[in-house]
Amino acid sequence: MTSYRQPGVVLTDRRFTVPLDHSDPGGEQIEVYGREAVAASRAGEELPWLVYLEGGPGFGARRFVGTEAWLGRALREFRVLLLDQRGTGLSTPANRQTLPLRGGPREQADYLAHFRSDSIVRDCELIRQRLTGGAPWTVLGQSFGGFCAVRYLSAAPEGLKEVLITGGLPSLDAHADDVYRAAYPRIERKVAAHYARYPQDVERARAIVAHLAERRPESAGHRLTPEGFQSLGILLGTGSGSHQLHYLLENAFVRTPGATELSDTFQEAMRTAASFAGHPLYALLHEAIYGQGERATNWAAERVRGEFPQFDAATALKGDGPVLFTGETIHPWHFDVDPALRPLRETAELLARRTDWPVLYDAERLAANEVPVAAAVYHDDMYVDTADSLRTAAAIRGLRTWVTDEYEHDGVRAGGPRVLDRLLSLVRDEA
Repeated sequence: MTSYRQPGVVLTDRRFTVPLDHSDPGGEQIEVYGREAVAASRAGEELPWLVYLEGGPGFGARRFVGTEAWLGRALREFRVLLLDQRGTGLSTPANRQTLPLRGGPREQADYLAHFRSDSIVRDCELIRQRLTGGAPWTVLGQSFGGFCAVRYLSAAPEGLKEVLITGGLPSLDAHADDVYRAAYPRIERKVAAHYARYPQDVERARAIVAHLAERRPESAGHRLTPEGFQSLGILLGTGSGSHQLHYLLENAFVRTPGATELSDTFQEAMRTAASFAGHPLYALLHEAIYGQGERATNWAAERVRGEFPQFDAATALKGDGPVLFTGETIHPWHFDVDPALRPLRETAELLARRTDWPVLYDAERLAANEVPVAAAVYHDDMYVDTADSLRTAAAIRGLRTWVTDEYEHDGVRAGGPRVLDRLLSLVRDEA
């Protein structure tokens, strides 16, 4: 282990060996990384553990600097493990460079089937035994990390002292089709709110889409397309996302000696925002996190989008209506335009067709839950359906909710100590 300091905190790199397939504990092993954080003033004390599960899938734990955001509040009473879930961050990577080591697309898809919340929870249980000596710990799950926490409550509640969930209560039984059928109207509301705030962006977006449709430019091997531009709407689910999108659009064009062109600044910003190079598992497994039972996900977001023709950019350009952004949806074309995903196209197809996903949630066990749980539910969360979240909250015995419109989906980052304080008071029945 290596320890080092940042202002107010001592950090320690921890690496754990876990089975790729927990049903075969003697088989292939992979590495999972966690960054331990403890307040510098309490580094020598015995403290209870909190494990943080990041949103995603496919993102490593946030890299804090010192005691920023919610971490400072947590360090008042916890030793924190910032876990890079399997395949992410400093854990054994899974991307276009490493997956060919598995073999062809079939072998890659079979490998990635072990990277959902059921495997992540079993990793956590092995790590907990090694860190706490068997004592239960607190889990803080953001977004997909909350999905993992609900799986934890279903599969291994004995490992949990208390559970805190921010924007991450999943439907217990919805198919991916249902998820996206509910998502597109939410996305449309967010787009309408953005255009109401920045009406000048309506014509800017139309002009950008028209240019992309005609020219199909590339930036560092990434093909810039109308659909890719629309996907920038993923920003609209965060607290400052509408403003970020506006600033990205406002310098889209530049006059050149030949004609008006998309600026290098815009093209680079679009490529960066649309690329999955840093989180390919998000694209590969995004629909698989909803897979339960024998029904394939089968590119649900792409199929369901056909039920919402207002999202078709070409149709919008033929009329005088606004181009609608999308977001939080993965489509087959992502694997054609993004060089980080292009070699994984067939692997993604096999995952989309898969029909042997294990069931993730145990409704009976959740109904008899005895672990204290509190969840922040954001009133019009673009990424996780509020109605589904509240139904799940009602299905988990003893769960206490904080429903708020003060924050968007990234409230645990934007609200920091206040959000964590509120959840801790709820879970401990102090509110």
